[in-house]
Amino acid sequence: MRSVAARLTLTAIMTGAAWAEPAGAAPRLDGVVSDHAVLQRNQPIDLSGQAAVGETVMISLAGRSVSAKAGRDGRFTAQLPALPAGGPYDLTIAAASGAAVLHDILIGDVFLCSGQSNMELKVSDAQDLIPDAHAPTDDRLRLLTVQKRAAPIPLGTFADPPRWVVAGPTTQPDFSAACFYMVQALRRTADVPIGAIHSSWGGSRISAWMSDAALRRTGMADQADLLALYARDPAAANARAMTIWEGWWRAGSGDAAGREPWQPAAALDWRPVPAMTNFETWGVPELADYNGMVWYRREVELTAGQARGPATIVLGAVDDADRTWVNGKGIGGSSLASQSRVYALPAGTLKAGRNVITVNDDDVYANGGMTGPADTMRITFADGSSVPIGSEWRYAVAKPFAGSAPRVPWDDINGAGTLYNAMIAPLGRTHVAGMAWYQGESDTGIPGYDKRLATMIADWRTRLGSPDAAFGIVQLSSYGKPATAPSDSGWGDVRDAQRRVALQDPHAGLAVTLDLGDPLDIHPGEKHAVGQRLARVMRAAVYGERIAPSGPSIADAQAGAGAGVTLRFTGVTGTLHALGAGQAIGFELCGTAPASCRYAAGRVDGAQVTLPGDGQPVTRIRYVWADAPAINLADDAGLPVGTFEVPVMAAR
Repeated sequence: MRSVAARLTLTAIMTGAAWAEPAGAAPRLDGVVSDHAVLQRNQPIDLSGQAAVGETVMISLAGRSVSAKAGRDGRFTAQLPALPAGGPYDLTIAAASGAAVLHDILIGDVFLCSGQSNMELKVSDAQDLIPDAHAPTDDRLRLLTVQKRAAPIPLGTFADPPRWVVAGPTTQPDFSAACFYMVQALRRTADVPIGAIHSSWGGSRISAWMSDAALRRTGMADQADLLALYARDPAAANARAMTIWEGWWRAGSGDAAGREPWQPAAALDWRPVPAMTNFETWGVPELADYNGMVWYRREVELTAGQARGPATIVLGAVDDADRTWVNGKGIGGSSLASQSRVYALPAGTLKAGRNVITVNDDDVYANGGMTGPADTMRITFADGSSVPIGSEWRYAVAKPFAGSAPRVPWDDINGAGTLYNAMIAPLGRTHVAGMAWYQGESDTGIPGYDKRLATMIADWRTRLGSPDAAFGIVQLSSYGKPATAPSDSGWGDVRDAQRRVALQDPHAGLAVTLDLGDPLDIHPGEKHAVGQRLARVMRAAVYGERIAPSGPSIADAQAGAGAGVTLRFTGVTGTLHALGAGQAIGFELCGTAPASCRYAAGRVDGAQVTLPGDGQPVTRIRYVWADAPAINLADDAGLPVGTFEVPVMAAR
């Protein structure tokens, strides 16, 4: 369930109010065409917009003109012929109702950058003691940032029309660092205008960036159906989502119906909450470095008058996600940590006497807890009076069990389709030369990332009208406690999925960043090298440079004549090196059993690494399979080998 303001926004979007055109207004274009825009060269220029019903619209650019007629809904589409790189030009759009001129339009190469917080991180927040962070104005490099929005249905236009700006000292500090450094590097090797579109949201899962069709192709039809229900009937969708969550809890915990922790009579080990702050700050050893679920509970005595009729409850922010009940009845939940929880309490939810509020906080990573502020937390009744509820809370640590809690599909960042609908769909057929994707942290522990990523890539290419667009994938960096023994790793799973998707896509490449990470910071500041490695992918895939787009990549693993295994790598510049040591580290010899992996040091020889046998069966090889692995294998270009798992082939 969302706040009242958020629900009003969604209502406006669903009714079309977000893009209603005033009567008699001049025609206008959708998408990302504005002053200073860059349009993709050598591709038809697809345009759409709104005008008076039935009127003819004339669009002209660089000596080419096309006309279109607005339909009964006032919408029109048009296509200008492909143009070579050049400009600046004026684009005119004219009709009987008026005319407009867009100035300083360039024709060049357009790149779309998307993902979560590491793509969102700004130039000003990255390491900036380098000249490239303070580059002079480049009139042939243009930047555009899509504002954060979510929607339950695909939007035809952006709720906040984005505007292109020329890259320079006053505009680039607020732009995505990884994206800026990528296109900045491309401007030095490609003699064409370049435009970068940045559309990302920190903490987002990949499912939030997938269209309805893509969700259904990856086995998420239930999420797509629930989102469609939410667009029609939010109350019914919320009730269904609560039923799903409660069923998930009972299946995992074994609790019988009526004996769950959200029931008013639940007898957990309730302890006083020291403060409405992140629970890691309470001084409780059990919670000092805890990621998991914590239950919160507050009892409130109400009069018959207060309990009569509907009410609203404000719980403040909850880090990361909550599910909330009042008197055992589910009232909603959200997973946006910075958002204050404001939930409606229908008539009949409250009662005279004792009322019990129960909140499940699901802390996925970093800090967690109900963070208030305490003085904003209250129940407001139909007559406008209220009672504060910011104190006297109690907590209990939830019993752990396997599996991730389900999220509602209309969640801004952990949902399904919400960010695609508001931040990608309005691009329409904005042809692009390439796309850069920096995401995956929020999908660790969720199986099937490779299928979701490959499906999203194909879907975006189709919808943007760019079937051969290059796709650069930033392989997750290192973060978390360094490994001391072989073990499973959610980050390793995602990294290998990213590798496999790039390997199977002839227009994709991988930017390996393991050497640029910080075990203590999920947002490592070294984005300059990330951008340059993404640029390398584009230089190979878009501009045809004879370089390895991903750097050194595993080709195969073959059992040797003895008990060892020889690994062969492709894409190596020069030779491989074990940096700072006589042997390459991070390799694991593994059998078929899940816990059969053990470390092995490798001997490097040109583009091969040989691992000695240890007398135990070896059926597969893993490399740097940990959340925060130690690595020392790179080529002459300084590019590291990324995480992988491959089977061992029999000796030839």
